[in-house]
Amino acid sequence: MRPIKVSQINAYIKRILGSDPVLSNVSVSGEISNCRHHSNGHVYFTLKDEYAAINCFLPSTVLGQLRFPIDDGLEVVAHGYVNVYEKGGSYSLNIRNITVEGAGNLAGAFELLKTKLRGEGLFDAAHKRPLPFFPKVIGIVTSPTGAAIEDMIKIITTRNDYADIVLYPSLVQGEGAAAEIAVGIEYFNGIAPDSRSQAVPRPDVILIGRGGGSIEDLWAFNEELLARAVYASEIPVVSAVGHETDVTITDFVADVRAETPTAAAALVAPDTGVVRAELAYRKEKLCGNSRATVAYFREQTGARDVSRLIFTAQNRIDGLRRYARGSVDGLFSAAKSRRRELLHKTELRCERLRASDPSRIMALGYAAVTNEAGTLIRSVAALETGGDVQATFADGTAKMRVASVEAHEL
Repeated sequence: MRPIKVSQINAYIKRILGSDPVLSNVSVSGEISNCRHHSNGHVYFTLKDEYAAINCFLPSTVLGQLRFPIDDGLEVVAHGYVNVYEKGGSYSLNIRNITVEGAGNLAGAFELLKTKLRGEGLFDAAHKRPLPFFPKVIGIVTSPTGAAIEDMIKIITTRNDYADIVLYPSLVQGEGAAAEIAVGIEYFNGIAPDSRSQAVPRPDVILIGRGGGSIEDLWAFNEELLARAVYASEIPVVSAVGHETDVTITDFVADVRAETPTAAAALVAPDTGVVRAELAYRKEKLCGNSRATVAYFREQTGARDVSRLIFTAQNRIDGLRRYARGSVDGLFSAAKSRRRELLHKTELRCERLRASDPSRIMALGYAAVTNEAGTLIRSVAALETGGDVQATFADGTAKMRVASVEAHEL
């Protein structure tokens, strides 16, 4: 055969691969390694399994649509086509879409994003805004048909007949849910502070959340897009996702994390009945003191110096008014202090629960050993030479056989 140029054979190989129906639309599963984020926004990495590896190219346009960060160690399924780089004589998988599958891999993506956002300061306590003590308008971003909105409205209206509720309907699960919730937060923030003439008033606080579910169901609240929208909100945001044991990225970014949607509703809506009862008590006490003071001066002065009596009584009344204003301010201040105290205690209890999390203990290097029946082994007395056991570590499990058993006193 007549010799051909290198560029010609590379171009020929590219045409052959490009015309193959399998290679033009293929899905490949593997683990990401050697991940490099280029300054132009593109990502280059290797997708590998236990036997081989392939170079991959992830365009910035596709990266911007992903719901999780791309980094080493992540198990993914990449969808795309095989392309030949003619100049270098190499080929790669050009990615059109990429997904993470399985709860374990989602947990890995969760930790990657958590580490990234913590490093950027999105979880810092200095950025947390205090909740308003007595909000006039409460904004809620959630599904209009879920149980969460029914519970929140019931709690708020039962406790508080003063605050108005404004709902921004949104998806809370599946593709596009995170973007819709983020748009709802931005919508509320876009309302002018003096919005009396507008159809929708500006909320004093925003609740986002939904009922419980699996990690896949709650994943919208673990997306970077939503986390940054919560961080950028000028209005305080309360995250109320799932049950008490469910923790999402928005919980770390939000100004306050509530264990459940109903707890969030009770947190932002003070009980107006209690407040009114306290004010009525203080008003009655003030009026009683005023009547006693007037009676005293009447008895002392009689009708001989009415003008002096009126002047003195007026001064006394003015003083009692100032006292009443101070008492009311003290009541609200005490309520705020009590609320801060309860929030602090709740955070301490949550921290104790996190400290006792078995996964955190395993991360220090410990492991849980079980027999073939799955029963936890607490002593060497339960081991037999030649028996099979399984050790569970923070990042996986290992099956082992007991070579020998030696007991000693601790």
